[in-house]
Amino acid sequence: MKLNCDMGESYGSWTMGCDAEAMPLIDMANIACGFHASDPLTMARTLALARNCGVQIGAHPGYPDLQGFGRRSLACSVEEAGCLLQYQVGALQALARAQDLRVSYIKPHGALYNDMMRDDVLMQALMQATRALDDGLALVIQATTRNAHYRQMAAAADVELLFEAFADRAYDACGLLLSRTQPGAVLSDPAAIVEQVQRLVREGVVRSVAGSDLALQPDTLCVHGDNAAAIAVLQQIRRVLDHA
Repeated sequence: MKLNCDMGESYGSWTMGCDAEAMPLIDMANIACGFHASDPLTMARTLALARNCGVQIGAHPGYPDLQGFGRRSLACSVEEAGCLLQYQVGALQALARAQDLRVSYIKPHGALYNDMMRDDVLMQALMQATRALDDGLALVIQATTRNAHYRQMAAAADVELLFEAFADRAYDACGLLLSRTQPGAVLSDPAAIVEQVQRLVREGVVRSVAGSDLALQPDTLCVHGDNAAAIAVLQQIRRVLDHA
């Protein structure tokens, strides 16, 4: 199971995250594309950091919502959402080509990701938008009990999927991420985070807030490295996966 992490989310003179510390510990860098965070210089610097660490590069597009960090749903048509995704991915691809690098996957950010997981029409539109870029790009979506359903959708759209689980997020009874508006949505106890990863690796399950075990089949695990404490947990998670 590969580790992925959201990267390049600084903006102008404002710094977000511990990218330099996290990058050597991960396999996949989800690089913000300027709509929810980041700017062209930050994107270019993050690409260079990924190159130097031998990390796979992905685009991390979101709604155009800098103030809300892309965590607020916007009333976009599915056609507009597809164009928003393509616009941002294209920007990162251009900067990547300038460094002789390739973007290999797309992972939507924040509210766009959550909306996609709750709306099959939007999911289909983003799959089609990904395929239309015609660069062999995979689309990262959340691993749920509906994996087989999404595989059928992806096969019809001729798009590769990468299923993702989360190290530090709580799950609702349906297997989706618990909304950040709910208490306990983000796990803060390092021991609880590592335990959730261990169960995923060893048993292929996570415990929902309702107390039930959810069977997941993830290809990649999302971790966060936005503070010093998170880096320490990321180091532990890396060891768990390396010894699996």
